[in-house]
Amino acid sequence: MITVDSYALAVVFCVLTMTCWGSWANTQKLAARTWRFELYYWDFVTGLVVFLALAALSLGSVGSVGRPFLIDLAQADSKSVISAMAGGAVWNLGNLLLVAAIAVAGMAVGFPIGGGIAWVAGIVFNYVLMVLAKGDAQKSPLLLFTGVAFIVAAIALSMAAYGRLASAVKKPGAKGILLSVGAGLLIAFFYGLVVRSIDKEFVTGGTGTLMPLTGAFLFGVGAFVTTFLFNPIFMRKPVEGPPVSMAEYWKGSLGTHLTGVLGGAIWGLGMTASFMAVGAAGPAVSYALSNAAPVVAILWGVLAWKEFAQAPPGTNRLLVWMFLCYLAGLAAVTYSNA
Repeated sequence: MITVDSYALAVVFCVLTMTCWGSWANTQKLAARTWRFELYYWDFVTGLVVFLALAALSLGSVGSVGRPFLIDLAQADSKSVISAMAGGAVWNLGNLLLVAAIAVAGMAVGFPIGGGIAWVAGIVFNYVLMVLAKGDAQKSPLLLFTGVAFIVAAIALSMAAYGRLASAVKKPGAKGILLSVGAGLLIAFFYGLVVRSIDKEFVTGGTGTLMPLTGAFLFGVGAFVTTFLFNPIFMRKPVEGPPVSMAEYWKGSLGTHLTGVLGGAIWGLGMTASFMAVGAAGPAVSYALSNAAPVVAILWGVLAWKEFAQAPPGTNRLLVWMFLCYLAGLAAVTYSNA
């Protein structure tokens, strides 16, 4: 497998992940012009698992480190497989709630709240995993948790900004926030579950037998399989609008389907980059930087999609402070292990 060995390069890979994880939802916004998010999600998760499989078969099968993907998969123990797939299942339900939140409230709300909560809780969870593994998780825990404090402030500002928008345009304010919170609480724990499936030789906190990209692939399998459990529920009991059926899915155009597949591939690229870098960066920093996706999503939602164009005066000031808090949190987390 090809891995990243230097901290500086690992940070670059994590920034790539951040960009991917903050940008994939643009494909949902594009598809939403003619396509419900429940239908979009089938294509999204297909693109995700296909990309992760291709990454494992290519990047996970070359290089001088560890075992080739197929050999690694053959020697995997059940505990590691279950842990990685459980990470996929937990993330999948959280991500479905996130795309529902985006459909209801927009990228500039769903990501800062849902992604922000996942960011904070995940940093703490992965930090604890590292402490349990080696007793000393960071060079500067104070800086790490200072970053967490800034992120919490950004989440609060996001809620306040969306509350103002919801009041102005008579949008269901509570629904978007609750969906985002539920998404964040679930997504927070997926990374640690996948990390635990990985061999400790490749990542601090790992207790399993897998190579990183094998763990990422099994994560994708877990997400794909559980979509057949979770998504039909969202289709029958939608958070917004009437129920949808699979008959409507098959009526979609090729371009619409490919838009969803592209979204999944973008997310998969981010996952691949993150797990190539996790050994050099450490789970806490790798997760923290990778999940700084709200910083990117805010820019897309506010600048590209004009999601707050109808907000009352003064809202833009809250958005600026929210963005600055996220940047401050991102900087603090980055330098906490430099």
